[in-house]
Order: sequence, then C-alpha cells, then structure tokens
Amino acid sequence: MDLDSFYRRNLINCLSGYKSLNLIATKNKEGVTNVAPFSQVFHIGAAPPLVGILFRPHTVKRDTLENILDTHCFTLNHVTPSLYQQAHWAAANWEGSEFVGAGLEEEYKDGFDAPFVKGSPVQLGCTLVETQTLQVNQTVLMIANIDHVYVEEAGLRADGSLDLNLLETVTVSGLDEYHLGKKLARLAYPKPGIQPVEI
Repeated sequence: MDLDSFYRRNLINCLSGYKSLNLIATKNKEGVTNVAPFSQVFHIGAAPPLVGILFRPHTVKRDTLENILDTHCFTLNHVTPSLYQQAHWAAANWEGSEFVGAGLEEEYKDGFDAPFVKGSPVQLGCTLVETQTLQVNQTVLMIANIDHVYVEEAGLRADGSLDLNLLETVTVSGLDEYHLGKKLARLAYPKPGIQPVEI
C-alpha cells in the first residue's frame, strides 16, 4: 500500500494473469446505446447457464451498470484482432453512444432489446438475475442468465466446446495489453494413475 498508486494499480491488475475480454453492450430507457470493454466476466454455472460480472463500486455514474439495472438486459461480445482497438477506445468518456464514437457497429437479433456488436464471433444475450455489493470494497457482483448464444459455426466443436484460437478471441492483461491465445494442447478428462493424453 506504500507504493505509488499508479504503479500499484498496474501491478495488481496484472497479477491474476490473462483475463477474458468482452464488450458489454446495453441500451438505456431513452434508446441510447452503450458499449464498454470488460475483463471481469466469468462462468458461474451451466444449468441454468449463468455468467458473473464484477463492476467497480457504484460511487460515480456507470452507464453500463445503470443501463442493466434499468432494463435488465445486455449482450456480451468477444473481441477479435479487427475489433480490439475500437474496444479499447470505447472505454473513453464519450458523449452519446460509444458505438458511434469508437467506430463499432450495432446489430439486433431475434427481438432482443440490447444491441450486439457486429463482427464479434461469439455473442451472448443476457438478462439480469441478481446483484450483490461486496462488503470488502463495494465492488458490485452481477449474475445474469445467458438467454441467446450466437457462435461462428466454424469455431463450434461437435462436443459443444469452442475453438477460441480459430475464433481469434482476444484476451487482456492488466488494463491495456491485448493478446491472442496460443493453444498448447487439449487433454482428456483427468483420472488418478492415468497420465493425461492429448485429444
């Protein structure tokens, strides 16, 4: 805690390693769209299909969080090499829609109210289930149900898993460094006494 705050922020944000990167897209009650990059998105459960998101403390205006609390819906969109610079730029303090400011394109599917990010190979339409404010630092934990799943067919394997290398899903470390994953291997289900084999 004695470190310079800028140095400490950068260090602590990198300690957990690579993080998923999603663009969360919403629309407010007046119909103005919003899109912002998030690296704190994680799997909670498959039945029902739940995802969790961590938001910074709600001590200042947070458009994404407030839009979801008002409308109960949003989309999660993977980022690719063709989108990562616009995704980063969407975090700027834009007047009006970040879609317009950062040069991203909205698209709508199957009557879902929140916009998807056009060109994203994995798009999820989600609805709010619950929120909790963590007492330790006032971070907001949001849990949402995954209602719609759109995946580029080439990246969907026969067993339901995704080939993120083929989909070129971008990941992030810290606050501003972007990466493409590199597959080492896919291993069989682990069992005691049986050396894992590649599948």
